[in-house]
Amino acid sequence: MKHTLLTLLSLVTLASCATGPSAQTGSVLGALGGAAAGGIIGNQSGRGLEGAAIGGALGALGGAALGNAKDVRNQQQQQQQAYPQPGGAYPQPAYQGQRPAGYYPNGQPYYR
Repeated sequence: MKHTLLTLLSLVTLASCATGPSAQTGSVLGALGGAAAGGIIGNQSGRGLEGAAIGGALGALGGAALGNAKDVRNQQQQQQQAYPQPGGAYPQPAYQGQRPAGYYPNGQPYYR
C-alpha cells in the first residue's frame, strides 16, 4: 500500500510539471491510458492496483514528453510566422479604410 501511495504521489508531482497546454493534456491522457493498460496487465499477475499506478506514472511521463514536443513545435512555428527569415518578404497589409488625403479615387497623386 505504501508503494502505491508513493507512486500516485509521484504521478501527481510529475504531472504538475507540465507547462504548456499540450503537455498538460498529454500528461493527463497518458496517465489515464497508462493506468488502464497497467491495471489490465497487472490484473493478470494478481497486482492490478500496482500495475495501474506504475502504468499511470509511465503514461504521464510519456504523454508530457510528447505534449511538450508539440508545444515547442507550435512555438517555433509562431515565431517563424511573426519574424520571417532575413531576405524573406513581409506580408503586405490589406487595404482598409479610405485613401489618404491628396489622392484621387483612381490612385493618381494629387498635386496642388
